[in-house]
Amino acid sequence: QVQLVESGGGLVQAGGSLRLSCAASGRTFSTYAVAWFRQAPGNEREFVAAVSWNSGNTYYADSVKGRFTISRVNALNTVYLQMNSLKPEDTAVYYCAASPSRVALTTTRMYADWGQGTQVTVSS
Repeated sequence: QVQLVESGGGLVQAGGSLRLSCAASGRTFSTYAVAWFRQAPGNEREFVAAVSWNSGNTYYADSVKGRFTISRVNALNTVYLQMNSLKPEDTAVYYCAASPSRVALTTTRMYADWGQGTQVTVSS
């Protein structure tokens, strides 16, 4: 089990960029797969991106491919989500989640540890 705290959300104009951070506690963080999910009002939580413990296995939702990049620096117990070319439909609360898996996972049910979320709002 790890503790996760997201940060970096805010208000940005369409076409702009934001970098989200997921700071984790725990010595075993480097062995965990980590993912970003997002949830807009009235919508189900959806997968955004995931990365394996060694960054050798990554997945992206089709809606963010080419625009978002997930990365991690295990020495800092931190995972990032670089979001470029933001669109109004990217507006949501973004959550990071961790799982003791050696490979990246893309479904909500596979993650037990979640952060509290950070709001991203993209204006048109």
